Amino acid sequence: MTTFLFDGDDTAPVTILLAHGAGASMDSPSMTATAKTLAAAGFQVARFEFHYMAARRYGHRKPPPRAETVNPEYIKAIADLRAKGVTGKLIIGGKSMGGRVASMVADEMFAKGEIAGLVCLGYPFHPPGKPEQLRTKHLIDLKTPTLIFQGTRDEFGTRDEVAIYGLSPAIDVIWLEDGDHDLKPRKAISGFSTGDHLKTVAETIKAKLAQPSASSF
Repeated sequence: MTTFLFDGDDTAPVTILLAHGAGASMDSPSMTATAKTLAAAGFQVARFEFHYMAARRYGHRKPPPRAETVNPEYIKAIADLRAKGVTGKLIIGGKSMGGRVASMVADEMFAKGEIAGLVCLGYPFHPPGKPEQLRTKHLIDLKTPTLIFQGTRDEFGTRDEVAIYGLSPAIDVIWLEDGDHDLKPRKAISGFSTGDHLKTVAETIKAKLAQPSASSF
C-alpha cells in the first residue's frame, strides 16, 4: 500500500495527488509549502513517494530511475488513494519529474474517469543546458485538462522555448515571474515571494480545474 502524507480537510470536494521531483522527498520544504497552500485554498492534498525515494529513508541510496519506469507506481498510488476511501474529484500531478510521470499516465486515467485534471509544477521540458533533449512528445496530443506552472527563470524550459513546442490545446502554461525550477522568485528583483506564486497556483487550479463543470479550457 502506498504511504501518503495528507493535508487539508478529508471532506474537501477535490483532492490533489502530488509526486515529488527527482532529487527531493515528498516532505521537502518546497513540496510541504505547496501542499499547505493548496490545503488552505480548500483542497485535500495527498503526497506520496516513488519506491527509490522511499528507500532512501532506510539508507538505500538509489538514483532516480527513468521516469517512464515508475508510471505503474503512479497508477497504483491512484488506486491506493481510492482504496483509502478518498472519493470525489481527483487531480493528479507533481513537482518536476513527479509531474512528468503524472502527465504520462494522465490520459489513460482521464479516459477511465479516474481523474479530472493534471497539474505540473515546474515541468522538465528538457535537461538544463540540453534543449535538444525534449520530453514533450506525449504532450502534443494530451487530452487531459492540464495546468503547467513554470517559472520564467526555469532552466528546464524557458518561455521562448516552450512557445514553439506545439503543445496540446488541453494544456495551459502559467508563467510565474522570475520563478526558478522550484517556482521561487527573487523578491528584491521581481517583487513576488514564493508564497505569492503558490497562491497563484492554488487560485488558478481552483478556477480552471476544480469547478464542477470544468472539463476543458
